[in-house]
Amino acid sequence: MKIDKLPAIFAPARPVLQKIEQAGFEAYFVGGCVRDTILDDPIHDIDIATSAYPSEIKAIFKRTVDTGIEHGTVMILDHGTGYETTTFRTESGYQDYRRPDSVTFVRSLAEDLKRRDFTINALALRENGEVIDLFDGLADLDRHLIRAVGDPNERFHEDALRMMRAVRFASKLDFVIDQPTLAGIRENAPLLSKIAVERIQVEFEKLLLGQRPVSGLKDFIDTGLYRYCPGLVDQEAALSQLLVLNNWQLENAQQAWAMLCFQLGLSNKQVAGFLKRWKTSNDLIRQVKRIIPLVAGLRDKSLDAMAMFAGGWDALHDANQVAKLYGWAEEDPVLEKRYQTLPIKSSNELTVDGRSLMADGGIKPGPQLGRILNDLTTAVVEGRLANNRDTLLTAARTLAEEKG
Repeated sequence: MKIDKLPAIFAPARPVLQKIEQAGFEAYFVGGCVRDTILDDPIHDIDIATSAYPSEIKAIFKRTVDTGIEHGTVMILDHGTGYETTTFRTESGYQDYRRPDSVTFVRSLAEDLKRRDFTINALALRENGEVIDLFDGLADLDRHLIRAVGDPNERFHEDALRMMRAVRFASKLDFVIDQPTLAGIRENAPLLSKIAVERIQVEFEKLLLGQRPVSGLKDFIDTGLYRYCPGLVDQEAALSQLLVLNNWQLENAQQAWAMLCFQLGLSNKQVAGFLKRWKTSNDLIRQVKRIIPLVAGLRDKSLDAMAMFAGGWDALHDANQVAKLYGWAEEDPVLEKRYQTLPIKSSNELTVDGRSLMADGGIKPGPQLGRILNDLTTAVVEGRLANNRDTLLTAARTLAEEKG
């Protein structure tokens, strides 16, 4: 197969490959960038593999950086752009089920490609557009099939994260995992416990945000991978209920995690602990904790002005996208109009603050001041008081007298 017109992202890198070839070595684009080119999917970065050893690459190019030279990776700096180039290699001794104990540089493209995870990722592309396919990856792309290169058990013992990558690709590409590969995942699923949570989290998040998450999630459940993920060991029933949801339109990470936490029935306190076990950021935890009550409000049709004010538009939008999966959502324009009609959207928009309540309203400092300010905010948001300075000062004095 030959691709007549390569995507623009390859153009600046083609001279790099040409220069390596002119020096008497082989050089190819490899991995996901080749797969995505053939599928006409967006390409985010490119990888280069070569028969030249690191020392030989450094002799060909004047400017290089040793980014991972022990594994054969050298970054070539060309006109302000860096291209990571890795020597063909074989690997052995994966005692941690993630990284090889030893790496041997080789001159053979076939030796290099046969250590890769799946046939659809074991494709090489020459700079002239010629595709090198040694493991029937092109046929598997046509069949929408995810198949391990060689023996699945060997591939998963080399890197147990590949099992999560398989289910992630099933979601991202809407592909089917072939039966021997699926059996290999099922047999080796316990090895996932050897992998850092941060790495699992990246793959799982991509699964939830894929083209067809139900495909990947079904394999994630059926193979037992979920049992080796934080907080999911006893959640097969809750996870399986997601398989009937077809209207997946999740846009970002906070929507994905909010949907999962909501499905698991976690309280806001439990959400924080659950997501910390997944090593997510504190910022994401805060966002998810805002979204979940709004999803519940959409479900119960109890979403009032104060709930929308407390959540804010970003969380409200995210909650509505989650609610769409369950059929509880409002029409986006309708919901946005409801939000936009709120008298204020931030406490900073209130015409009084603590200082003015003390200076002009005669309210003494202390806990009562905060309670009065909260009561005024709620009254304005709910439309019971106008956001007028004199009106609010009068109401504050009345509240102070009532609260004694």
